[in-house]
Amino acid sequence: MKSQYQDIQVYETRDGSMIRELMHPDQHGNRAQSLAEAVVAPGQETCLHRHGRTEEIYHITRGEGLMRLGSERFPVAVGDTVCIAPGTPHNIRNTGAGPLHILCACSPAYSHEDTELL
Repeated sequence: MKSQYQDIQVYETRDGSMIRELMHPDQHGNRAQSLAEAVVAPGQETCLHRHGRTEEIYHITRGEGLMRLGSERFPVAVGDTVCIAPGTPHNIRNTGAGPLHILCACSPAYSHEDTELL
């Protein structure tokens, strides 16, 4: 199976980021995970949230930001990868001048129902 970037609709997740689901079971027929690109505008941050079941991996592909992971806060930039365990409160703020692009891998696949705003 294959998806094409230009054919994927952008939507806003519960945490406030703009997402393209690059591969998701609901749309593409894969089974156990999802891969999305999130974009956070300069000066913006996602809402603090957690996922009860889903493990997430963020990989920064463009821009820079400040990641909150549980009680930790640390800078992230291109090439950084962060693993977010289920149940861990997290959010990210774009601290750069341009858009912050993040590849988000989720297992099991992302769902609004598994996102709890804090």
